[in-house]
Amino acid sequence: MIGCREFFYPSADGRTNIHAVAWQGEQPPRAVLQISHGICEYVERYGHFARWLAERGFLVVGNDHLGHGKSWQEPEREGLFEEADGWNTVVDDVEALRAQTAAERPGLPYFLLGHSMGSFIARTYLIRYPGRVSGALISGTGQQPEGLVRAGYAFTSLLCRVKGPGYRSPAVKNLLFGAYNRAFRPNRTDYDWVCGDSEVVDAYCQDRGCQFLPAVSLYRDMLGGLRFIGDRENLARMDKSTPVLLFSGAKDPVGENGKGVEWAYQGFLQAGCTDVQRKLYPDGRHEVLNEPWRETVYQDILAWLEQHL
Repeated sequence: MIGCREFFYPSADGRTNIHAVAWQGEQPPRAVLQISHGICEYVERYGHFARWLAERGFLVVGNDHLGHGKSWQEPEREGLFEEADGWNTVVDDVEALRAQTAAERPGLPYFLLGHSMGSFIARTYLIRYPGRVSGALISGTGQQPEGLVRAGYAFTSLLCRVKGPGYRSPAVKNLLFGAYNRAFRPNRTDYDWVCGDSEVVDAYCQDRGCQFLPAVSLYRDMLGGLRFIGDRENLARMDKSTPVLLFSGAKDPVGENGKGVEWAYQGFLQAGCTDVQRKLYPDGRHEVLNEPWRETVYQDILAWLEQHL
């Protein structure tokens, strides 16, 4: 029997209660895995994977980032981090959950898994909080060329100044993500790029928690995060001994079909990290944890975790 417990804790923004979930089996856990989810989703989408891992002796925890899931109160704050410095606030919320959970479970190995935008958050976390976790799993990540990221950051920053940080624009969303589906034409939905399981894609399309329109400031914050984790001086601040596994689909447009994953992998190596591995799944799209063959990915993750316990 796997227990699922929901709870809240205060955000670093000073006003929001962050929603979190913990999954645990009947026996005392042997390690903790914390999940950092992606943009336009929420941590309970990882319930199947979390229960699978909890059955094998792990305590799995995760929170809804600001503006996602149940981590917002006022309607205008859905899809919004902060008016200013939202990226660091979200990273601080991840650390707050880690500190709270680690205090409740002292001495257990503690791992962090970040997917998509959550992978950028996890990579930022490794820089800002070096040595706090026993290892990191980076899923569905990527890294656009520096010039493109800077241009996107400048554009969204300008929109924030002119229209306000809470401004919503379907055109901006399409500009940033609209090309992802092109490789999967003819398209059945707008989200064929998410994964190859049609039931998962249909559920995503119908899920209110995945179909909101983010504020332009959230895009600005995420692009600022990409600038931060692309800087070699920042990467040098990581704990070089922290093990890292990057895994992704070879058909994932977020990672440019593996090119962005390789760029991130090389960044870890150039920073001097001593235990970095990467794995691409040939038929995988963006969410390899939700592909029809997801249990193969689960087993690979479990093997890596057990290797680093």
